[in-house]
Amino acid sequence: MQAGGGRGAMNDSGAALPWLVIRQDGNGNRYRVGRYATKDEAQKIADNLDARGPGRLYWVERVVQTTR
Repeated sequence: MQAGGGRGAMNDSGAALPWLVIRQDGNGNRYRVGRYATKDEAQKIADNLDARGPGRLYWVERVVQTTR
């Protein structure tokens, strides 16, 4: 699934798309909705999804890169 006109397409490039939109359902299960380049872009998506109704919670998190 792509959100944000394809700009939020999921891929493995955490550096290019460090912002995640996370969804939590009524049972406490969490799902990654998409990855985005900016916090503002991710927040707009989360706000639009959150406005669809009760039962789901959306928020934005930054991917933390670890070094090996």
